[in-house]
Amino acid sequence: MGNQTLDLRMQENLQAVAKLRLLDDDLMTLVFDKNIEATELLLNILLQRKDLKVLEVVAQREYKNPMAGGRSITIDIYAKDADDKIYDVEVQRSDRGADFHRARFHSSMVDAKMLKEKQDFKDIHDSYVIFITENDVVGAGLSLYHVERVIKETGADFGDGSHIIYVNGSYKNNEDPIGKLMHDFRCTSSVDMFYPLLAKQVKYFKETEGGREIVCKTFEDLAEKRANERLFEEKKMLAKSMLMRGRGTVEQIAEDLELPVEVVEELVNLQPV
Repeated sequence: MGNQTLDLRMQENLQAVAKLRLLDDDLMTLVFDKNIEATELLLNILLQRKDLKVLEVVAQREYKNPMAGGRSITIDIYAKDADDKIYDVEVQRSDRGADFHRARFHSSMVDAKMLKEKQDFKDIHDSYVIFITENDVVGAGLSLYHVERVIKETGADFGDGSHIIYVNGSYKNNEDPIGKLMHDFRCTSSVDMFYPLLAKQVKYFKETEGGREIVCKTFEDLAEKRANERLFEEKKMLAKSMLMRGRGTVEQIAEDLELPVEVVEELVNLQPV
């Protein structure tokens, strides 16, 4: 019975792999993780450049919020170029997940991690938050939407180095590099893709035994991580309830719920006075 369950789960995973596109973060992060060449291709196309050189690229980089109880983020693709500019590339299939306030929050989190203690503010490097969305969330039918701060009274650029770009994943124009790129992001098969570099990576992860095993393992790990996160949040909610009712000390509650003492102490600090 156990083997049958495992076989069924594997079949379900393989069916899910077959449907994956670069618009799915499960595949996108695998393709671009530590892949300098593919990331340079992506950023040069989206920024309409030919000279951008990537020094570092990491998928699923977590940015912890230093504020107790504050929300943290996990960046799909983090990249740094030769000029120390930072890039946060996100794929979002859900319009809700591409809310403009989310882009603002990502931008603030990226910026907050850039300066060390006592560094001058002028030392902060440019940052780019790039949301590749399945639908045209802005709704003007364009391929790209650049969000920049301006001085309203003069119309001049504010020039603070903060950049937000929305990429319309539904954009279609096979004569345009961005249109070709978005076509490739929508493809389920490598043979239909324009860019050989991306097609090669997609083929490996979707059409070879070794690549499919990696993707399936990613599915399993992600399911386990989400289950653990749900359990952790449920324990925090229970700890909060116990604190409000005075049912035990911080140490007792932490021990009973198998939570770090520091987590319960943070919940104490969040209690209304």
